[in-house]
Amino acid sequence: MRMLIDFFPIALFFGAFKLYDIYMATGVLMAATVVQTGIIYAVDRRLQNIHKITLVLVLVFGTLTLLLHDERFIKWKPTVLYTGMAVVLAAALWGWKKNFLQMLLGGQLKLPEPVWARLTVAWVGYFLFMAAINAWFAAFQTTEQWVNFKLWGYIFPVVFIVAQGLYVARHMKDEPEAGS
Repeated sequence: MRMLIDFFPIALFFGAFKLYDIYMATGVLMAATVVQTGIIYAVDRRLQNIHKITLVLVLVFGTLTLLLHDERFIKWKPTVLYTGMAVVLAAALWGWKKNFLQMLLGGQLKLPEPVWARLTVAWVGYFLFMAAINAWFAAFQTTEQWVNFKLWGYIFPVVFIVAQGLYVARHMKDEPEAGS
């Protein structure tokens, strides 16, 4: 269910682009992201920082795209988001000696410290890869090719999350059973 909630703004963006143009698609993306954020808040009764940041970036870059009638803003939004997330995770891990990934998920997953560090490095690499590939499409491909990448490029996070799940499963600490 959560994957559908995460995917529906990009699916609506893709459909609006195919039926109209990048500017209509941008408006649809902005509205869909507001609705998505509202749904997440209604279900969880809170928003994670990533939801807030994504909403702000979509609204700011979308507004710039529409007001200036310049599609480059919406095309570069993912690169800014991914780069920002990579920088924050890396700065926290190597600069502040804090593992934000562990702080965020440590209550749900019991993993050894070195595994958390490797996971964070993997996330930094993933975010930089996604930033770079989006930047390449935004800079060197047509808007149509970039939009198609936004839809079909969802294979990257799916593969990354599955690989991460397989890695985590190998390192999870067994919880003692109740009554043992």
